[in-house]
Amino acid sequence: MKLTDPAVKNAAPKEKQYTLYDSEGLFLLVMPNGSKLWRWKYRVGGVERRTSLGVYPKVSLRAARLERDRLQTELKKGVDPAVEKQALKAVERATGETFQLIAEEWHKKFRHTWADNTAKTVIERLQKDIFPYIGARPIREITPPELLAVIRRIESRGAVETARRDLQKCGEIFRYALATGRAERDIAADLRGAIAPPKKRHFASIHEPKEIGELLRAIDGYQGSPVTRCALQLAPLTFVRPGELRHAEWTEIDLEAEEWRIPAARMKMREKHIVPLSRQALEVLHELQPLTGGGRYVFPGARSADRPMSENAVLAALRRMGYEKGEMTGHGFRSMASTILHEQGWLSDVVERQLAHGDRNKVRASYNFAQHLPERRKMMQAWADYLEELRSH
Repeated sequence: MKLTDPAVKNAAPKEKQYTLYDSEGLFLLVMPNGSKLWRWKYRVGGVERRTSLGVYPKVSLRAARLERDRLQTELKKGVDPAVEKQALKAVERATGETFQLIAEEWHKKFRHTWADNTAKTVIERLQKDIFPYIGARPIREITPPELLAVIRRIESRGAVETARRDLQKCGEIFRYALATGRAERDIAADLRGAIAPPKKRHFASIHEPKEIGELLRAIDGYQGSPVTRCALQLAPLTFVRPGELRHAEWTEIDLEAEEWRIPAARMKMREKHIVPLSRQALEVLHELQPLTGGGRYVFPGARSADRPMSENAVLAALRRMGYEKGEMTGHGFRSMASTILHEQGWLSDVVERQLAHGDRNKVRASYNFAQHLPERRKMMQAWADYLEELRSH
């Protein structure tokens, strides 16, 4: 009996894949994940062969029959659909429909929506973990098990969060290819749940006043690079993200206005950010200016002034000072400030704005880089005074 539209639509997935037959070799393959794939079997020289006709519902029952009829006509002319498909794949390779070329096109199109560091990280991860294995493959040919094997390689080295993020980006690439007519579906969607979620991670931080005072005194006595020591001193006074701190540029610092204005391109939330500079923060910057003020970066790298400080510099300094992985991190200065400022009774909106956390109201977020600025100036100076008091005890 031939298939009907309701029968195709209502075909439910089972534990194992199964087949629903139509006529003249056309059949529907129903997968355990719910995907429905059109296939046509035919014979050439007495040998049975099969070819794909697309995915339901993008390809309807009627469209699948029409394609089967077209291929039957071609077969009578001596054109083997399998050979035709291989030729098409060769054309796809020649015209740039490989995963890598489509991914690079996707990255170029959407990189303006990310912070510069994020855009760089995305393409570097693809180049390292994805392209070597499926980059040269036509995107239409890649199967869910093939993509899963690539993601498992990342997971196997313990980088569970990276594996999860890379799978997410691959999904975005497949959906872009689907939207531009170069893929039949997003196969990454079939792998939902295949990667175990990473353990919830909290950045280690110190919150007890006595221990904070000890940390600040240890920073003042740090015997390593003076540039690193200044970075350690400025971190609790500004409580910006570690990447924002090490990429700070002198052109962003206005010592007279007592402000550090970070451009949107370097902010996680893609919104420019104002950091009011306390008297103590200005003292650190004045000390640093003769050392690095002639260059681009406030905290240049040890090997080249044309590059920012290493992302591990602050963390390594904390370890040299005796603070273990579970005690304190560069990111921990943010948690320290957030916890204590909230405990001291500062308005949550003021604290969260200074932490540059995202605003769910997209319209308001585009205007709020200077929101609560007078209150934030007052808070930042009070916070620096509080830290100075702890340091002196």
